[in-house]
Amino acid sequence: MFIASGAYSGVVPVAPGTFGTLLAFPLWLLFNQLPVGLYLILLLSLILVAVWSAGEAERILRQADSGVIVIDEVVGFLVTTFLISFSWPRFIAAFLLFRFFDILKPFPVNWCDENLHGGFGVVFDDLVAGSMAYLVLRLLLMIGL
Repeated sequence: MFIASGAYSGVVPVAPGTFGTLLAFPLWLLFNQLPVGLYLILLLSLILVAVWSAGEAERILRQADSGVIVIDEVVGFLVTTFLISFSWPRFIAAFLLFRFFDILKPFPVNWCDENLHGGFGVVFDDLVAGSMAYLVLRLLLMIGL
């Protein structure tokens, strides 16, 4: 539960996903200091841990995709910021873009959310939202963000 809830940041009564996303911020700063290969290995490892812990949390809570589970937001945001160097405007843009895609769930995020289940389903829609946010962020970087 500690991992799935993002060190219990998911138990806040209002906007737990937002707090989970903010939890990813120091990880982004840390990952950016690493060689690309190690960064990728850690990100993929964290995704696997997220899938496992989200599934276990669903079992413990006896609830599918509980708001308490925020590890999916953590890995989703880390996908959004993959190999993006830090600046405050980039952080704000990445944060807003990821939350936009995660909350509004445009296709294919909504399809994943509705059709995939268990720990994989909890995490995968956030990986898709993070990928969509990443593409938009890269486009913004191309025009000078």
